Amino acid sequence: MQSHLLASNPVFGAYEKGIYIFTLPIQYYAIVIVCGMLIASLLSVLLMKRRNIDTGIIYILFIACIPSAIVGARLFSCLTDGSIGSYSFGAWFVRFIKPPWQGLSITGGVIGGVLAGFIVCRCCKVDFLRVADCVVVNILFAQALGRWGNYFNQEVYGGLVTDPSQQWFPWAVFIDDVGEWHYAFFFYEMVFNLIGWALLFTFTWYRKKKPNGISTCLYFVWYGTVRACMEPLRDTEFILNAGGVMWSELFAILLAGLGVICILALLLVNYKREGAFVGSRRGDPYGISNYLSPNKKAKPYYSKINMFGANYPPKPEKKKKNKGQLPDAEEESEGEEPRMPRPAPLSSRKASPQEEPREGAGKENDQE
Repeated sequence: MQSHLLASNPVFGAYEKGIYIFTLPIQYYAIVIVCGMLIASLLSVLLMKRRNIDTGIIYILFIACIPSAIVGARLFSCLTDGSIGSYSFGAWFVRFIKPPWQGLSITGGVIGGVLAGFIVCRCCKVDFLRVADCVVVNILFAQALGRWGNYFNQEVYGGLVTDPSQQWFPWAVFIDDVGEWHYAFFFYEMVFNLIGWALLFTFTWYRKKKPNGISTCLYFVWYGTVRACMEPLRDTEFILNAGGVMWSELFAILLAGLGVICILALLLVNYKREGAFVGSRRGDPYGISNYLSPNKKAKPYYSKINMFGANYPPKPEKKKKNKGQLPDAEEESEGEEPRMPRPAPLSSRKASPQEEPREGAGKENDQE
C-alpha cells in the first residue's frame, strides 16, 4: 500500500498508520504526541504569565525535558518488558536504541522529564516547585492527546467484547489484526486525564497562596490513581511484567502515594515557617508575589494575565521612526547635520576685544 502511494505521489501522501513526505514515513502516533507536547508548552506559558514567571524558562525546559522524557519512556519500557530475560545485554541495547521505537512508557517519560526539569531549575537558580506547578499539570493534557496514538496503532486496549450491543466506539474498538472488538481503555484513560487536567489547571490558575508545589503533587495523585485503576484491565499483551511484577501498576501506586506524602510534607513545612498550613501569618502570604526569572536583569511589566500585574509598570513601547520626521533632539541619526564643536575652555584661549569680560573680571576692577 505504501509503495503504491509513493509511486503515484512521491512528494506527499498517506498510508495506513501515518503520512510520508519525500519517502519519509511519519506515523500518526508520532504526530499526536508532538502536538500534545506543543500544546502543553503553550498552556504552560499561559500559567507562567499568570503566576508571575518569566516565560523564557519554557524554552530551556522544552529543549532539556523532551529528550529526557523520550529516553526515560523507552528505557522504562525496555527494562520492564516481560521478554527482557530472553535478550543478552548487547541484543537488549540494540533493541533499546534501534528505531522504530515500538514501546514507550508514559510512566518512564514522566520520571525522566521531571528529573531533567529539576536539574534545569537548579542550574538556572529558580524555584523548581513554582515552575513545576505551571508545567507538570499540563502533562495530563499531552498524555490525553497522546493516547490517540494508541488508537491509530491499535494498541493498549482491554479485554474481548463479545456482546454485539457493546461493540461500538468509543466503548469498544475493533482491532483489525485479530478481527475482534476490545474495550477501548486508551479512550477511558484519555477522558480521565482531560478531566484531571481541567481541574488542576483551574486550581492552579486561581491559587496564589503558599506553599508552591501542591499542583505538582496533585498531578501525581491523579495520574497515579487513574493508571493504577486502568493498568490491570488492559490486555495482557500490553502489561509490562518483567519478573512477574506489574511494574506500571506498581509505579502508578507509588506515584499516587508519593504525591499524598509530599502534599502533607509541604503543608507541614509551610506551617513551621509561616505559622499556617496555607498562606502566612508572619509575612507575605503569597508564593508568587516576586517575579521569577533566570535572568537577573529581567524586569516585570503589566499584563492582564499576571495576577500581580497591577503592581508593575506598563511594558515599554518601542519607538517607531516614520519617514519625514525629524529625529529626537537627544539622538543622532545618519544624514543629520553635524553638531558644532564645543568651544575650548577659556583658560586655553587668548582673550579678544570682542569677548565679554569674565564674571570675575568686573569684581577685580571694582576692587582696584
